[in-house]
Amino acid sequence: MASPIIQQAKPISLADITAQAERAMAMMEQIRAAMLAPTARKLPPTFTLSQLAAMLDVEKGSVSHRMTRGDLPAGRLNASGSRREFTLAEVRAWVREYRKDRLRPDGAEAVTISIGNFKGGVSKTTTAVTLAQGLSLLGHRVLVIDTDPQGSLTTLFGILPDTEVEETDTILPLAMGTETSIRYAIRPTYWDGIDLVGAAPVLFGAEFALPARQTQEPGFEFWRVLDLGIDDVRGEYDVIVIDTPPALSYTTINAFMASDGVIMPLPPNALDFASASQFWSLFSDLANELLTKRGLDKTFEFIHVLLARVDSADTASNVIRQWIGQTYAEKVLPVEIPKTAVTGVTSAEFGTVYDVSRYDGSARTFKRARDAYDSFVGHIEGSIRAVWDRRRQVLNGSTPDRKERQR
Repeated sequence: MASPIIQQAKPISLADITAQAERAMAMMEQIRAAMLAPTARKLPPTFTLSQLAAMLDVEKGSVSHRMTRGDLPAGRLNASGSRREFTLAEVRAWVREYRKDRLRPDGAEAVTISIGNFKGGVSKTTTAVTLAQGLSLLGHRVLVIDTDPQGSLTTLFGILPDTEVEETDTILPLAMGTETSIRYAIRPTYWDGIDLVGAAPVLFGAEFALPARQTQEPGFEFWRVLDLGIDDVRGEYDVIVIDTPPALSYTTINAFMASDGVIMPLPPNALDFASASQFWSLFSDLANELLTKRGLDKTFEFIHVLLARVDSADTASNVIRQWIGQTYAEKVLPVEIPKTAVTGVTSAEFGTVYDVSRYDGSARTFKRARDAYDSFVGHIEGSIRAVWDRRRQVLNGSTPDRKERQR
């Protein structure tokens, strides 16, 4: 059977591609304006009294009784007067009070976590954002750093990388050496408890700036730029989450070297499994070249593999789950993120399951997705608190600290 011949109307020039890019950006502006009307900005979710009580793990009556003391936000009745609602900031005030024994100990530094994978389309960015949101709902203060020039994470915070992110809003000045602390690029977000360092296509320049400095500046260590850049703010956040490009780039290497822990989202399919294997092999080779041959080392407090985009109807995934379990053993988290209509709908609206105040679809499906992310966040919080506990031991002189382990 002969293949059909597709006729191109005319040759496509660079000017045509430029015009196409401009149309695409204009369409993104229209989509955002429609989805985020009337403010053209993302708004955080609101919470009912029942939701607040569930987050605090107490009865509604207990919350109502505590409100009579007047030391925590009382929320407000909705327009119809039928229920009491709380803002995100108000909810976090309650959570921080009720969970204060599980927050960052005095004197401890932020735990830095990179989300990485060699391949796109594995929910890497969604994992980074939901982790940050989930941790903030547990009372933690989070800094999120987008190191991917595509700026997908930045977009999920309601900011368009091409038009609303300047070079000085990214880590590029760090890479170029014009800044030494990341503080200049930190901005607040619509989500209380989360600050952002954004990304934009201009960040591709880091892939040229870092190797150029390596050849021109004696003693320069390109892989430590981000690590040194966030030192100045580690004491101001509980957790720092870094979203990385889907490649083993200079910025990805910087992110990993700055991190205490790594999370790899991994869908149980053959291509993603093979890609992950290549990722770890290349990272191992590169780390040995950069560090071991210089008499240096790098130790991670934890590495977790998260089964993501799991399709329960895909029988072949059971075999690949076994491969993943045999390969990564105890690194595999005991939770799976299901592939559901919820994640598709929320991502189409530039959001996550945590952005939803009320879901219009199946309540059962939404609960399944939300419960999976809650479980994931809970496991990561456990790893974070374990790091703080080990660092407390450092103060007693029993184990080497983070900086000593990287020397």
